[in-house]
Amino acid sequence: MNKTVNINLAGTFFHIDEDAYGKLTRYLEAIKRSFTNPQGQDEIIKDIEARIAELFSEKLDTNKQVITIKELDEVIAVMGQPEDYAVDEEIFDETPPSQKHHTAKGYKKLFRDMDDKYIGGVSSGMGHYVGIDAIWVRLLWILLTIFTSGTFILIYIIFWILVPEAKTVAEKLFMTGEPVNISNIERKFKENYDDLADKIKNADYDKYGQRIKTGSETFFDTLGKFIMAVLTIFVKFIGVILILVAATTLIGLFIGLFITGISGFFGTWYTDFFNIVNDTAVPIWLLSLMIFFAIGIPFFFLFILGLKILVDNLKSIGRVTKLSLLGLWLLCVIGLSIFGILQASEQAYEGNVLRSAPLNIKSQDTLYISMVNNDTYERDMRRKSGMQVKYDENDNQVLYSNDVRLIVKSTKDSVASITVDKKARARDYLIAKNKAEAIAYNYALDGNHLKLDGYFITSMEEKYRGQEIQITLYLPIGTILNADRNTYSYHRNSSRHRDILNNGDEEHYLKILDGETLCLNCTENRSNNEELDFESIDWDNENW
Repeated sequence: MNKTVNINLAGTFFHIDEDAYGKLTRYLEAIKRSFTNPQGQDEIIKDIEARIAELFSEKLDTNKQVITIKELDEVIAVMGQPEDYAVDEEIFDETPPSQKHHTAKGYKKLFRDMDDKYIGGVSSGMGHYVGIDAIWVRLLWILLTIFTSGTFILIYIIFWILVPEAKTVAEKLFMTGEPVNISNIERKFKENYDDLADKIKNADYDKYGQRIKTGSETFFDTLGKFIMAVLTIFVKFIGVILILVAATTLIGLFIGLFITGISGFFGTWYTDFFNIVNDTAVPIWLLSLMIFFAIGIPFFFLFILGLKILVDNLKSIGRVTKLSLLGLWLLCVIGLSIFGILQASEQAYEGNVLRSAPLNIKSQDTLYISMVNNDTYERDMRRKSGMQVKYDENDNQVLYSNDVRLIVKSTKDSVASITVDKKARARDYLIAKNKAEAIAYNYALDGNHLKLDGYFITSMEEKYRGQEIQITLYLPIGTILNADRNTYSYHRNSSRHRDILNNGDEEHYLKILDGETLCLNCTENRSNNEELDFESIDWDNENW
């Protein structure tokens, strides 16, 4: 059981429970403290108490004679919070009105006017905002809805959802553009009180005149509540999604940052990769922090937005915190942009070194070609882009790559030849050419067997700058070619390379013609473009 207290509020006695009485007392004291000047506050406090008494009277009936916290909260929601009554001291100055016109005029805010509504109060609120009668706004809505086949109904609903209702006295003054001062607040309370008295006095006379309007208001109120309930559920669901996505992203970023920090001390494959691509003085931990804040701060605000959607009256993180996070985010984005520009400039120019040499292979000779690997680095025999950090025979780090392209072309010369084109990129042509020169690549002709390295290496100091090798083999017309199956991925080229060695022709004897080959031991219906039968490949062959 709760204790009750008898109070006299604006000449009316009420029974109010002890908790509600304490909250009401604190509420009125807070309103008094919100006034910056004590002049005139007694009158406005009396009007506020009278309005509260009026609202209390509406809450009571024969079955309920005690005011509780629930009724008090509903009244406070109508009256507004104490800060709504804060008034500038300038209005108490003795300056004549003609000399302070800049303070007399208020500024308007867009609210829905629920005191003059037919549906949601949007039209009447817009009427106050633009300074015209609400009926013209309503007519405009009707005409626009007709001419747009109902599109403006959706726009009206959006306004209904997004534009807040003018509930408190301060909000109603903002809606009409009147200054929020003591005289206007006092006048507004008196108007509300007089309106209520007139409604009670003329209830019987207006009963039938207002029946149609009341019926429409009841229908649209019910419709509005239903729409708002559905939208509230949808918005809450969006809030949950925002929280889940933002929280997952932030946790992932934090774990990634932690792992990166640990790897900075112990070293992992991605720190090695960072070292071979990074040509700036930016350490990996600083880059990781910039990425963390550049991505994490927007998702942090999404997380806060999700919380605000789910939790009413969630306390703000503060303007200082918001501005600090915004500044940090801008610094990180600028830092990452500069880092990206510097990295991109390191691959602005391509340089190459071209080396050609004759091969002792003549027309009618048979040439066998195969790719060879080095088990010190890797046993996999496939062409792929990119570079890896490997260790040589002396346990020194080197950059290793399989990015070797093989192209076979016919020539009318009597002797075969080979061209090795080493390529690299850098911030200028000379540096790119030097990086290409630093690539170590070998091949050997052993009798009629040409052995090509399926890889190349370069030093760690050269960094990864798009290094690659292109081998072009020129064979005289009439030469017989037999390519090992391990060359398959290395000569898998597009038509622009004009490679006459087609995929699927490996392990077959091919006669070199002018710009094409003739398979000498293929089945009758087999074309040069037939795909290689992967199931026939011996995957256990260590040379594959």
